[in-house]
Amino acid sequence: MIELSNISKIFDTGFNQVNALSEIDIKIDQGEFIAIKGPSGSGKSTMMNIIGLLDRPTTGKYLLGNNDVSTLNDNKRSLIRRNVFGFVFQNYNLIPRLSAVRQVEMPLIYRKDKDKRKKSILALSKLGLAERIFHSPVKLSGGEQQRVSIARALVGEPKVILADEPTGALDSKTGEEIIQIFKSLSDDGITVIMITHDHLVASKAQRIIEMKDGMIIEE
Repeated sequence: MIELSNISKIFDTGFNQVNALSEIDIKIDQGEFIAIKGPSGSGKSTMMNIIGLLDRPTTGKYLLGNNDVSTLNDNKRSLIRRNVFGFVFQNYNLIPRLSAVRQVEMPLIYRKDKDKRKKSILALSKLGLAERIFHSPVKLSGGEQQRVSIARALVGEPKVILADEPTGALDSKTGEEIIQIFKSLSDDGITVIMITHDHLVASKAQRIIEMKDGMIIEE
């Protein structure tokens, strides 16, 4: 499903060059639940951004399915990103004034989906938020806000979920509930790629990729 071959990423600060990723090789099959673990600055978020087509590698090849997406133009990358990936963030990235159901509808607006309200309510209901769909973020707990974020990622029926420190702002019990959601998604055939610095959280995944200084040091 996902294959990175000899991927490197160099950032030019104007004063020096920073090797964020160095010759990364990795294969990820459909339905895997993977944790990419490492300290701050290890390159894990850069790798997630490249996988999610939010950034481009400096060198190397990225195969998504059987397609080389490394050199596609921005419009084609945007279309693939919208149809293939769902994103979950540590701080939820919810809009304060919008209700839960409006938050989840947002990705469908760009698709002009006529059933966006129905699909959004269904996505929230599957995550146990049927009674909270009209609540704004301030009226939701941290765990509930993260569930809204996951529902928003899922409503477009992605093949891959990319989660950047999804339990980082949660207590251990609520974090475990989020991990169980990811396991269930993986069981349903959705690939889940989770970025974390927490060894205990990473240990809940099917497979751990450990990074340091832009390189994979253990898999």
